[in-house]
Amino acid sequence: MKHITFYVDVISPYAYLAFEQLPEALRGISHCVTYKPVLFAGLLKHHGQLGPAEIAPKRDWTYRQVLWQAHTLGIKLDLPASHPFNPLGLLRLALACASDGEQPNRYVCETVLRHVWRGGAEASDADRLVALTAQLAPERASSDPAVKAQLQANTDEAIALGLFGVPSIEVDGRVFWGLDALPMLRAYLNGDPWFDGPWHAVASVAQGTRR
Repeated sequence: MKHITFYVDVISPYAYLAFEQLPEALRGISHCVTYKPVLFAGLLKHHGQLGPAEIAPKRDWTYRQVLWQAHTLGIKLDLPASHPFNPLGLLRLALACASDGEQPNRYVCETVLRHVWRGGAEASDADRLVALTAQLAPERASSDPAVKAQLQANTDEAIALGLFGVPSIEVDGRVFWGLDALPMLRAYLNGDPWFDGPWHAVASVAQGTRR
């Protein structure tokens, strides 16, 4: 059985689509999945990057593309009333639903992601967050310092693994980034011999011009 770690921030529509598509990508493969909420903004800050929604032309394209991808995959997706938004409350709620030191299960992640990406409402609306909290009935308070520390620890772990975006999926020390990496992930899990060569060969490419 393969152990797979799925790093997710609810702010990302690609993370939502990959989450919804993951069971199909793993169909027939013996596996278990750990879902780890991380703060995408923390990854961006570490690498000195802007998010897709912070670059105006890229923002428009991102929304068009994810709506198209959802359409072609048959996944319901509605853009939230405003985006980007502050996801901290939702990420902490997801972690608060698990015992100390544990990660949220798939149901919790699904509920929080669909809270954002279905219905077209304001993702971070305070009243909606209260209702979602009541629905999930977390074991701990989202404001618990241990919950906040766990989100930071997950994010630090992701940075240490070299993650720069979400969704990122780690298995056997290899990281697969993005919705469009799911077929690549499946090929690896099915033992495609390609991963014995080109995967490692990219490290030998010298970096040319630096900006």
